[in-house]
Amino acid sequence: MNFINHNIKLLVFAALSSGMFLACAQTKTATSSKPSTETSKSGKVVPANLKWSERMMLSEMHRFPEAWMLDFSKSPKWTYPSAIVLDAAEQLYAKTGKKEYYSYISEFGEKLIKDDGTILTYDLEKYNIDMLNSGNVLLYLYEKEKKEKYLKALQTLRLQIDGQPRTNEGSFWHKKIYPYQVWLDGLYMGMPFYTHYTKDFVTGADATKAYDDVVFQFDSVQKNMLDKKTGLLYHGWDESKEQAWANKETGLSPNFWGRAMGWYGMAMVDVLDYLPQNHPGRARLISYIKSYADAIIKVQDKKSGLWYQILDKPLEKGNYEEATASAMFVYTMIKAVNKGYLPKSYKAYAKKGYDGIIKNLITVDENGVVNLNKCCAVAGLGGKPYRDGSYEYYVNEEIRSNDAKGTGPFILASIEFEK
Repeated sequence: MNFINHNIKLLVFAALSSGMFLACAQTKTATSSKPSTETSKSGKVVPANLKWSERMMLSEMHRFPEAWMLDFSKSPKWTYPSAIVLDAAEQLYAKTGKKEYYSYISEFGEKLIKDDGTILTYDLEKYNIDMLNSGNVLLYLYEKEKKEKYLKALQTLRLQIDGQPRTNEGSFWHKKIYPYQVWLDGLYMGMPFYTHYTKDFVTGADATKAYDDVVFQFDSVQKNMLDKKTGLLYHGWDESKEQAWANKETGLSPNFWGRAMGWYGMAMVDVLDYLPQNHPGRARLISYIKSYADAIIKVQDKKSGLWYQILDKPLEKGNYEEATASAMFVYTMIKAVNKGYLPKSYKAYAKKGYDGIIKNLITVDENGVVNLNKCCAVAGLGGKPYRDGSYEYYVNEEIRSNDAKGTGPFILASIEFEK
């Protein structure tokens, strides 16, 4: 922790500070237990003359001095939100060469992976697809550091894919405790890791089989979860049609939750980073991105550029412009434009969303620390207490500031705009 704080201190002293900001209220932001000392001569923890990507990254590192703390974790545990911010840290390190970003990632791996390759708090037998996402951090660290413990941990996570229960047609269940259920979230949690692992470690017929399996997951979702009228996708699908939240005829959950759609978009653009150029599924994935972008543009607020917690019901009581989904949509679209998956004309919609986030959802404290407000903390289906997928359920879930599921995509989107 001291190493990171020392590096932030060096960075802050080296940068020229500019701009004065009024302190703005925020909800539920985590802070280090020690008083902050890493301030520049102007009193700023985070200099205002840096680009938004670094300003938010340094703010997250200030709030959560160790990466396992991201998303308000009280003790080190293997979960998925840290990996999104650390993905951004990888890109910032590559862009700037600033060692504090690498240290932030490296210390996460050191903390969560024991010397024998055991993953802290991880239980393979739960077959929870969320647990694969932080494997992306280990793929990066193994590439950089070649530590045997990371390879062993990666092989354990890959074993989960082999055992992950599936629907009758072959879609991964979200978790073992959610039988026959496919959630949009799961495509982001599992498929970039599955594809990246395959690219790094698998060859020949086994690699082809794995890539085909990844693309099939998206094909299945498009077939079973797409609403042909709006082009939006439902949050969940229960093949057995037994869940109380599931439509008895279609098995679909009743609403279009913003972040579920956000996860799905990020999954597509990130998987394409690792899917071979000559794979026949690439063209289909790119066509799905186009259909997806067209659908989210239709429900983008014309004035603010933002998106709502429930995408197609902006005027209903309790609905609100939600930060995590907005950041995810912006990231998906601007990355897709930069990569050539979408025509350049789509950049205008991404930019409108990005500007809307900065204008309406970002606040900056007097010390320069940047906050992202109006993040939905969590939402799901089923479980105990039972989550029924109703409109009322989604709009009444906790709202907080500086959720990694929003700050991570915001940094990633910022990096894409800064290219």
